[in-house]
Amino acid sequence: MAPTAARGTTTGTVRDPDALAVVGGWLCTGLADVTSDLSALDGSGFWAVVIDVEGRATCARFDEVRPATRWPGPLWHGPEPGDWRSSLDRDAFTAAVRSIRLEIEAGDVYQVNLTRRLSAPTRPPVSGTSSDIAALGAALAEGNPAPFSAVVRLPRRGVHVASASPERFLSMDGRRVRSSPIKGTAADAESFLDKDRAENVMIVDLVRNDLGRVCEWGSIHVPQLLEVEPHPGLVHLVSTVEGRRRGEVGWPELVEATFPPGSVTGAPKLAALDTITRLETVPRDVYCGAVGWVDADRNRGDLNVAIRTFWIEDDHLHFGTGAGITHGSDPDGEWAETELKARRLLSIASTPRPAPTPLPAAVTS
Repeated sequence: MAPTAARGTTTGTVRDPDALAVVGGWLCTGLADVTSDLSALDGSGFWAVVIDVEGRATCARFDEVRPATRWPGPLWHGPEPGDWRSSLDRDAFTAAVRSIRLEIEAGDVYQVNLTRRLSAPTRPPVSGTSSDIAALGAALAEGNPAPFSAVVRLPRRGVHVASASPERFLSMDGRRVRSSPIKGTAADAESFLDKDRAENVMIVDLVRNDLGRVCEWGSIHVPQLLEVEPHPGLVHLVSTVEGRRRGEVGWPELVEATFPPGSVTGAPKLAALDTITRLETVPRDVYCGAVGWVDADRNRGDLNVAIRTFWIEDDHLHFGTGAGITHGSDPDGEWAETELKARRLLSIASTPRPAPTPLPAAVTS
């Protein structure tokens, strides 16, 4: 059953004929409202939601919602493979891993998710191609299908996001809420380390505590622990935490209690965030935030953890990659994990420069 169109209007009405979202398998057009107020998600209508890692929300209500179909536009035209630059090079990243290990030895933190940003200048499209974020979203859907993929394009708000996220941050279906943190990444199921399993269990405990702030007493449970989940080019360890939200709790309270996602921060969360602020050299922006949808009329919604996510800002295409650091982390191994996570996505987003056409040989008479 398709989501219902919005009923009535709310403050913040805005028209943008170029706005669209592809979320939850739905194509959303006919932008009606945009707001930063998460309480709007408890009202009516179908919303696309983008929350950056600082908690700044963009909620866009669309009047026209229908099943998504194959992208009808031109092919994506992205940066050249050699154009990408990292906010932390290998030496800086591995030094940061060693610094986190010292903090863990001192008892300041138990685990920290360390990330770096990859950026490349956008390129003017050539004939038959496009630098539209929706075209990149279509390329990702073809080359790296993901269960929580999303595209949100709101040009007048400067929002251009394409996500191929494999991870659920927070879903709501009536009173039931669910989070499925990913911790542990390897090339195959036999390559997981004890460190990966310990890290996953640690974050599951953090998520249980977060949901416990907004769920009924005794309702929190873990129906899935340390499940191996295959994705293009790699495998993850995934667990699921569920609970029954209290009657007075809506989307603002759910997000406040659980954001930023524990899997991309660390434990304890506040101490890990302090370490992240100190060691990462650029803001994460939408990376490690959340992107998804809310059908307020049906009291349902699903937000991803905005990993494997691209966004366009200041004429650059950006992408984040990271790894969870524990005391058992090997600095070079953690760098390799960030490379593994980024490799396939960057290959899809990059467009090699075509080889020059040889000049015809001179014809002599």
